[in-house]
Parts: sequence; C-alpha cells; structure tokens
Amino acid sequence: IPFLIVIYYSFTVGLTDHSFAGLKNYINVWQNGAFKIAVKNTFTFTGLSVPLAVVLPLCFALMLMRKLPLGSLFKTVLISPLMVPTASVVLIWQVLFHYNGTVNAFLERFGIDKIDFFKSDYCLIIIVLLFLGKNIGYNMILFMSALAAIPGDITEACMLDGAGPMRVFFKIKLPYISSTVLFVTILSLISSFKIFREVYLMTGRYPYERLYMLQHFMNNTFESLDYQKLSAAAIIMCAVMIVLIGALFIIDDKLGRDIES
Repeated sequence: IPFLIVIYYSFTVGLTDHSFAGLKNYINVWQNGAFKIAVKNTFTFTGLSVPLAVVLPLCFALMLMRKLPLGSLFKTVLISPLMVPTASVVLIWQVLFHYNGTVNAFLERFGIDKIDFFKSDYCLIIIVLLFLGKNIGYNMILFMSALAAIPGDITEACMLDGAGPMRVFFKIKLPYISSTVLFVTILSLISSFKIFREVYLMTGRYPYERLYMLQHFMNNTFESLDYQKLSAAAIIMCAVMIVLIGALFIIDDKLGRDIES
C-alpha cells in the first residue's frame, strides 16, 4: 500500500492538489542537476564496488578451501568487521583519513603534503574500501558454503580426465555456485545503495560532490517536503533496480540450464 501511494504521489501536482500531473514530476527529476550528480556518483560507486565485492570474496573462498597455513587467522580478520557497529567503522575511517589523521601523519614523515581525503579525487576509493571491508567477510562465508556443497566426485573425475584447475572452475564450480553468485551480487547491489549511512556520518548532508549519492538527494528532498519529486525519484530508482536484478536472474537461469545439460 505505501508503495502504491508513492506511485500515486509521483503523478500528482502536490500534497494538497491531487490533480493529474502526467510525467511532469519525472521530467523535473530527470532535469535536476543534483539528481544527475547523485545518479552518476551512485552508479560509479556501484560499478566499482559490487564486482569487487563478488570477485574478491570468491577468490578468498577458493584459497581458504585449499586449507592454507594461517587460513583460520585470515578468515577471522575478514569476518571481524561484521561484529563492529557502523558508527565504530566510520570513526575508524575518520581517524585514518581525516585531514589531521593517521594516514596524513604517516605521509608527512616522507615529506608528502597533507590531503583532505574526503574532499579529493581519492574520496570514492576510500568509500569503496570501507564498503569492501564491511562486506567481503560475509560474502566469503556464503561462497565457502556453496563451494563445500559441490560434489567432490565430479571435480575429481574432471581432473582425472586432464582438466586443469581453471577449466574445472569455469566448467564445474562456477555453474554449480551460480545461484550463490547471483545472491551475493544482489546483496552487494542493495548494500551499495545503502552506503549513504556511512557517507552521511562522515561528511554530513552535503558532502563533496563526488560523494553525493542518490540517498543524499532523496533525504534532502524529503526534508524539503517535496514529496512529488521524491516519489518520482524513488520510482525511477526502483525501476532501475528491477531491470538490473531481472538481468541477473536471466543470466543465472542460463547458467542453470547449462549445468543441467
């Protein structure tokens, strides 16, 4: 019901004037400069962080399945951020990357000038590192569980037939864990759209332009009580998410048919 109300608001003139506005609200949102900046930054961040949040945990899971030395310690280090509250993680990042923080103090020892990381070209990289630090451990656990469920006799038979590790991975393991890859990708995609919390705690309502995300736009629009613009932006964002997740399901369905055959 609330979602239907949002759709209804997106086609009305205002809260007191419920006359039909057509696509006016959508056009106003699409032509809004702040919205364009927020879309660009959000999808740049998502395009960088989500593939890394899938590929890196999968690589770590494959390594740890080989029973490497100090594997338990490495696993603990990756999982430990899950136990730390968001506010504490943000505080650690501020201590590290503040203008008078630890990283700048370290750089000064080598004669390098201080950098205001949250207002520089490095700001997005810092947020990507924060995102990965929070999500890699959980995604790795999911991949390890999926890899452990692969029938061992199939991989052994392939290796006896002369298949190398890369061929076994792409022809056997990856199709078997395709559903987990899809699940991790969707989780990471949703989490990437919620990075607003961390950015907001570190930089406030109006951060450096490259850190201005869609959630900033929606939060600021909500506070200005412009519900029609907010509703239209929410519907656009929802439509994009549906298309992306639908594409992922189609890919997973194709991989699933391949492994059945």
